[in-house]
Amino acid sequence: MTTSFLTDITNRLTPVSDTPALDASVLIGHILNKPRTWVRAHPALTLTTEQQIQLDDSLARLERGESFPYVLGHWEFFGLEFDITPDVLIPRPETELLVERAITWLQEFPGRRRIADVGTGSGAIGVSIAASVRDVKVLATDISPKALQVARLNAEKHRVNKSMEFVECDLLPIRSPAGNQESEIDLLCANLPYIPTETLHSLSIFEHEPTLALDGGPDGLDLHRRLFSLVPEWLASDGKTLLEIETTQGTKILAMANDLFPGAEISLHRDLSGHDRLLEISLSGK
Repeated sequence: MTTSFLTDITNRLTPVSDTPALDASVLIGHILNKPRTWVRAHPALTLTTEQQIQLDDSLARLERGESFPYVLGHWEFFGLEFDITPDVLIPRPETELLVERAITWLQEFPGRRRIADVGTGSGAIGVSIAASVRDVKVLATDISPKALQVARLNAEKHRVNKSMEFVECDLLPIRSPAGNQESEIDLLCANLPYIPTETLHSLSIFEHEPTLALDGGPDGLDLHRRLFSLVPEWLASDGKTLLEIETTQGTKILAMANDLFPGAEISLHRDLSGHDRLLEISLSGK
């Protein structure tokens, strides 16, 4: 393979990628199981027949509009590599803010170790927390059995499967009427579908990532309302809730949380781009 070959792949990806040169080197490196820097440093390398077939198939998928991370089959999040399929949302760097806040709180309160990752998807949130704070117990839920299968694989990949319990359900399992303190959650984390339906239909990700993981209803807050109704019965005294939100929803969801949780400490956090991204609710006892 010559430098012109890499250029040809870059040119082929230009109509379907914002970063064609980067994607070209990453894709070839993925096929060769080499870093992209190695690919660029070895312009004379060649592909086997099997590798060429894999490259042709990958390029065809990208040209049909399939997302680059799905073609690779993995994506980096919080310094970890997560296996992904079209059954789960692609982990995004904005969500790392939630993980950072969760880890900081857990480090400050070593006695609080029961966590819920609601709508776990690929398991990015729960697995990242469990990999950083080794003595946690994570309840990871999702309504999609295929998503849970991906999350289980990622938990095994990063050797935190013994710290995690996976449950197929709508938001949270049904608790027994009696309940018990041991089943309460200290820290509830969620990156729920939050894009308003009409807005979603106009976005490029529509039909390229799972709608179930994106569609938040008419105003984008349907699942947040439902989750808020479950917080009082699930969250332990002095527990914390961390919710990723859509950037335009900050004022509305803040008002909603203040109405539903009077006396709680509630705040919004902005991401690196300066957008409202994370809602934090700290209860002060029941």
